[in-house]
Amino acid sequence: MNHGVNGVALGVFVFFFVAVTVMGFLAARWRRADNVDNAASLDEWGLGGRSFGTWITWFLLGGDLYTAYTFVAVPAAVYAAGAAGFFAVPYTILVYPLIFTFLPRLWSVSHKHGYVTTSDFVRGRFGSKGLSLAVALTGILATMPYIALQLVGIQAVLDVMGVGGGENTNWFVKDLPLLIAFAVLAAYTYSSGLRAPALIAFVKDGLIYIVILVAIIYIPIKLGGFDDIFAKAGHAFEQVNPATGKPRGELASGDKAQWAYGTLALGSALALFMYPHSITATLSSRSRNVIRRNTTILPLYSLMLGLLALLGFMAIAAGVKVKNGQLAIPQLFENMFPDWFAGVAFAAIGIGALVPAAIMSIAAANLFTRNIYKDFIKPAATPAQEAKVSKLVSLLVKVGALVFVLTMDKTVAINFQLLGGIWILQTFPALVGGLFTRWFHRWALLAGWAVGMVYGTVAAYGVASPTQKHFGGSNDQIPGIGEIGYIGLTAFVLNVIVTVVLTVVLRAVKAPAGVDETSPSDYTADVGDPGVQAELPPATAGAPGGH
Repeated sequence: MNHGVNGVALGVFVFFFVAVTVMGFLAARWRRADNVDNAASLDEWGLGGRSFGTWITWFLLGGDLYTAYTFVAVPAAVYAAGAAGFFAVPYTILVYPLIFTFLPRLWSVSHKHGYVTTSDFVRGRFGSKGLSLAVALTGILATMPYIALQLVGIQAVLDVMGVGGGENTNWFVKDLPLLIAFAVLAAYTYSSGLRAPALIAFVKDGLIYIVILVAIIYIPIKLGGFDDIFAKAGHAFEQVNPATGKPRGELASGDKAQWAYGTLALGSALALFMYPHSITATLSSRSRNVIRRNTTILPLYSLMLGLLALLGFMAIAAGVKVKNGQLAIPQLFENMFPDWFAGVAFAAIGIGALVPAAIMSIAAANLFTRNIYKDFIKPAATPAQEAKVSKLVSLLVKVGALVFVLTMDKTVAINFQLLGGIWILQTFPALVGGLFTRWFHRWALLAGWAVGMVYGTVAAYGVASPTQKHFGGSNDQIPGIGEIGYIGLTAFVLNVIVTVVLTVVLRAVKAPAGVDETSPSDYTADVGDPGVQAELPPATAGAPGGH
């Protein structure tokens, strides 16, 4: 690895970083509400006025779901283990038909009742602040390491460019570039709210598509074609890993890996839109049709992801040698591209971290404000007070993520993100189940959630890897089957079983079921229907990204 500073790449990176920073601050005036009271509300700051059309929502969701962690970690997983890293491709294919069935219903009921978070809906549907609090705390807990990993992505790029992350004895000098990036992110998120990542997402996604298109054509030509790439990768995976005594990986998934591969893909698909940032981007759209259109065109990102995963094989064929697999793809770009285009690629990764990190911090802050601060601390909080608290909490969330990155080993951060996926999946019965039926009892849902959380955490704690004793991965033996599978899905099944059994018991003894403040018509309501108005219309009618 080159430990010197790549001045040209750094210059290009800084250019794009400054450009999106300016955009981030200017976004405060983009599509802003005319009404001063509305402009100070959580709907305005945290959901962009609920006014985004198909085009903006597509870029926002793409920028939200396909993060710097995706850009770095998916091909890094392929680089390290081969076929197992491709699980991300089928899971992003599975997820869109799934969300087509429930996201429009969530949009409708949320728009009708002014819900900002999933916990708002759970509280309104089941009449339970306890269940709402459990969903909120799970969302915040699962989001924190996810934000940290976006900062890990930025740090990986800075490391390869020779700026920060190296072996400097002065920790402040080593981490200064990351601290600067964090400060800028925090400032424009505080100032502009969800509009900042929405606007920057156009640049981020454009850069990523350009880099992937060039990489998938240019790098194979330099490496002698895909035949040579797959041959070299296959030979590398046949080599025995001294730490495990087994082959390093597989070019194609074998029989023993199929349960792990399938359950991880399915569990990840079920979990993806349980994350608060996914819901925040969804609720910012202006109509049900925007959601429907996006579920049909977002699979274009899955095509990009499949091509992106191939970069892991290319890194092996190019002879990239790194101790930290997260550096494999940035190092590949530096080795194979001219310096100026390497800078473009690094900017794509860096900006690809800023967009989701901003949305995630906003989503976590909204959960705290609506479902902890307002429900339990200050029920009479005004919309302006809600927005102010959410802004401050978004800063605290990012500080927490930064401390996480600077004080913990990066592999630990990655494994905590895997744990986050296990946790967030346990909110599925309350959210998605609640969108279609009121049959589940609120206490049963809370008990099922608790069982899933405890089992998932304990099982993950017991998983060892060659580098650590605990939290070494997200797969373990499935009880009763004996196959190795995704812990999150096993915990989810236990969650559902407990919920169903206890619901039968609690309904039999006529336990209080709570008050449902929604009605059946709320789940199909759209803009223009009684009580469902287009909220906070933008000040500039000609702004891009309408219907």
